[in-house]
Amino acid sequence: MKALVFGVEPQPWDPPGSESTRLQRLAQSPVALTTIADPQLLRPDWVITRPLLAGICGSDAKQIFMDFADDGYDNAMSAFASFPQVLGHEVVAEVVALGPDATGVEVGQRVVLNPWLSCVPRGVSPACPACRAGDFNLCWSFDAGPISRGIHTGVSSDATGGFAELMPAHDSMLIPVPETVSDEQAVLADPFSVSLHAVTRHPPRNCAKVLVYGAGSLGCTTVSVLKTLFPQVEVAVVARFEAQADMVRSIGADLVLSDQPRLGLIEHLASWSGATLRAPFAGLPFAHPGKIDLVYDTIASPETLEVGARVLATRGSLVQTGVSNPGRWEWTPLYFKEISVIGSNAFAVEEINGVRKHAIAHYLDLVTSRGVDLSAMLTHTFSLEDWHEAFVALADQETSRAIKVAFDMRTTLR
Repeated sequence: MKALVFGVEPQPWDPPGSESTRLQRLAQSPVALTTIADPQLLRPDWVITRPLLAGICGSDAKQIFMDFADDGYDNAMSAFASFPQVLGHEVVAEVVALGPDATGVEVGQRVVLNPWLSCVPRGVSPACPACRAGDFNLCWSFDAGPISRGIHTGVSSDATGGFAELMPAHDSMLIPVPETVSDEQAVLADPFSVSLHAVTRHPPRNCAKVLVYGAGSLGCTTVSVLKTLFPQVEVAVVARFEAQADMVRSIGADLVLSDQPRLGLIEHLASWSGATLRAPFAGLPFAHPGKIDLVYDTIASPETLEVGARVLATRGSLVQTGVSNPGRWEWTPLYFKEISVIGSNAFAVEEINGVRKHAIAHYLDLVTSRGVDLSAMLTHTFSLEDWHEAFVALADQETSRAIKVAFDMRTTLR
């Protein structure tokens, strides 16, 4: 099959605009569209699928752009990765072959991938405490069993991802898509579920004021979750680009602000929330008493974390769903205001109104029963052969107006 593989010799390519650091890195990235062996059933209860649409996650882009920190940066998650990899874990696919012990899915069925390579897909028995609780994202066995290391599809050399013509998956990792849900809606299940996990595990008070930092895929889906499940909550959003601002307004954001300058951003958020600002000898002011109860930070850079801590209320919560490179920021407001900083790792089994089921299943229900439709977020699709162009769109989102970019495998590769 043809697949986009990371961990091989770079595919020759001349980047447009030699001044772009990201495009220079893209030209040097160890990635190539190449022909590899078709995936095999990794265990008897696995199946083979044909990806239809595969979204490019921010983690995929960060890896392919080699957007890492300086030498010496030790990312602990490298303990759960094996190479070479076929990336792609935001996938809607069609089942094409069943293993002899596979159940719950049928050939020809459309499915969304739940990408976690947790205990059951790996054949680990008994399942770990995290998996027994439905917290597949916190599984203890990401390097166990007969499958190579990897937390989810696309970061294990065995469990190849959706940037390919075929993709293997365990039967429990595939969630059927209702006929009324389009491919374009289904491919957004993963980012929506990331935001659903963050919001339902750390919900706002009724009529609270909350801040969503960032208006990319996770920012848009976070606003959608808040406005769907907590319609009385007022939501401010920080958007970097005009297209992002337009999108979150259409989803229901009450206030949309630019990320720059940060002083103006903090002043505007304080005015909107009714907070009192305090000016230090130097640097940015901070709110005390603050009036924003929750910040959902979908970027989590030092700059965004610092703003969040400064505008939060006393004993407010800063929920981190984004992943950026580490760096220093002035975090005195954390201890002074007794702020809780909470990591939010993807998704698992979630509870809405007393109903517990997988986050992706909740999303599909919300699409069919509550009219949630974020398909306008899918701004760009490309064939696998045009993979460089897909990442060019992501490299300059201000110009391209890209929000979610995906590979479309519904037509045969040229």
